[in-house]
Amino acid sequence: MNFLADESCARPVIHALREAGHDVVAIAEVAKGTVDELVIKRALSERRILITEDSDFGEFVYARGHSSAGVMLVRFPSRVRRAKSSSVVEAVAKLGSRLWNAFTVVEPGRARIASRPPR
Repeated sequence: MNFLADESCARPVIHALREAGHDVVAIAEVAKGTVDELVIKRALSERRILITEDSDFGEFVYARGHSSAGVMLVRFPSRVRRAKSSSVVEAVAKLGSRLWNAFTVVEPGRARIASRPPR
């Protein structure tokens, strides 16, 4: 799958996804400092699922009605961050194409696809 990793996305997550064979473009590597609104627009134009640890993207999708190719919000407290990378890779493998055009939340022990508001 193709992902765009926001600057908030932990490097180990990016590396784990790449090692699992996914195409991951990291904003921190190609366009550091890009504002969130342009990040989500870039992900959509490049047909990449946005992976982030920044809950502000929920506001873009829900409150502001921005379109997206999909958003994966990773929410792990620091005490369990060791499991973050493997949990994200596992969620991608399990959910596969269901991630497209969805808002997915990955937390310790679970991944859920949140319902999106009607357009």
